[in-house]
Amino acid sequence: MRTATSPKKLIANRLKDLEEAPDYATWREIAAELDHLEGGESWKQDEVSDDFDYLLIRERLAQMRELRRAGDVRRLTHDLAEGLHGNLGNTANPLLYCYSRVGTKQLIEDYVEEAARCLDYICVGDFPDFSAAEKVLFFKRTGTSFGRSALLLSGGATLGMFHLGVIKAMFEAGILPRVISGSSAGSIIAAMACTRTDEELPQIFDPHNLNVQAFQGVSLRQALKHKSLMDPGLLQDCLNRNVHAGSFLESFERTRRILGVTVSPAEPNQQARLLNYLTAPNVVVRSAVMASCAVPGVFPPVMLEALDYSGDTVPYMRSKRWVDGSIANDLPMLRLARLHNVNHYIVSQTNPHVVPFMREQSSPKRGLVRFARELASVTGREALKVAHQYSSSHPGGRIVDALNDILQQRYSGDVSILPRQTPGQLMRMFSNLTAGDLQRYLREGERATWPKIERIRTQTRISRAFEDCLAWLKDNGLRRTPATGTRHPGSRLQAVS
Repeated sequence: MRTATSPKKLIANRLKDLEEAPDYATWREIAAELDHLEGGESWKQDEVSDDFDYLLIRERLAQMRELRRAGDVRRLTHDLAEGLHGNLGNTANPLLYCYSRVGTKQLIEDYVEEAARCLDYICVGDFPDFSAAEKVLFFKRTGTSFGRSALLLSGGATLGMFHLGVIKAMFEAGILPRVISGSSAGSIIAAMACTRTDEELPQIFDPHNLNVQAFQGVSLRQALKHKSLMDPGLLQDCLNRNVHAGSFLESFERTRRILGVTVSPAEPNQQARLLNYLTAPNVVVRSAVMASCAVPGVFPPVMLEALDYSGDTVPYMRSKRWVDGSIANDLPMLRLARLHNVNHYIVSQTNPHVVPFMREQSSPKRGLVRFARELASVTGREALKVAHQYSSSHPGGRIVDALNDILQQRYSGDVSILPRQTPGQLMRMFSNLTAGDLQRYLREGERATWPKIERIRTQTRISRAFEDCLAWLKDNGLRRTPATGTRHPGSRLQAVS
């Protein structure tokens, strides 16, 4: 006679299955089952919560539905322009994503989906008293007010190959932002993604298609001469094989993805820069990535290259050299906000000096550990400020400045994706990887992203709808289009910048 499996044992078995899930669809199915077993699904169905303004969201949801069903497009656009905000009623509260493995409160998901449905309805609907020009104006103004998301990839040498899995998981889920910024190792992955179209992008997910042999030591004489331990020629060859040729502007026009690469100055009296198709349109992408990867002491500083008026490659700021972008500007959030209207940041963080302090810890004891670490960090930053005041005119001042830059940065985002780094990985940060190593990093990046996918999907749903609708109007707005429901054609349309 078979005995029934106890709920506790069933949960333990399903947790093991979750760890071994081969793909996101399987992972999500098991996670949803665990939500039922552990009470997460019941929590999602209960609208009442102290973590967000559920009364406001319920009211807004009912109002949007009523106006859409009534076909009152002018009042609907008026209310959306006034009421659409990325964190309305504190719906982006991280606590709302701690109670279940898949998604959040059903009320929030319904609200977000209804808002996107209303945008689609306005986009494709045929309204005699609401022209295509008025539609475009509404979407541009309201979309600008709402903002957009960006994916930021940190530095971390070979640990940065983890970003490949993050890109893969988000791309396959249809939630990969158009704005992608990278520093150091992250700039390699960002450039690989942003110089490829959607059709070409899956090529980078096959480890056998990639050449990441970037590290080769040099002789002692060369090391002393160039003040670097590695041969930059091998890194350049790696970039030539993996990153498509061209400038930032050419890459943007070809793929419509917005690539950002951060570089830090090698000399004083210069500021860290975010290079992209607006700030440095003619700079060659490969040279920017080469500079962003130039870890001081590992690779020599780099002179940037650009395309001149005739398309020839020439030096860019010939007298200046640039180094590792993660030193002063690992995650260029402020610049992305100013240039691309970004107000929601998804961060894939692999820097070994950062990840241990960002690990999510929930018990009260660990909360005290977090507090102690934060206190130590604040104390360290203040100490460096004082040191900077007294050392700026001394040779050691630049070292203090670099340490101050590292400590002053923000290393997390609205959603942060972190790896489980091992001592072995840390010991091989500047070693060449095999195809098997790449496969493991890619898999770790995917698995770390899966628990975040529904959160990202919910928090980016409305901004993605704005981009898709603007793109559709750009391609079809001059032609009369019948109302075909609430979904616009095409699963992913190229958006205007």
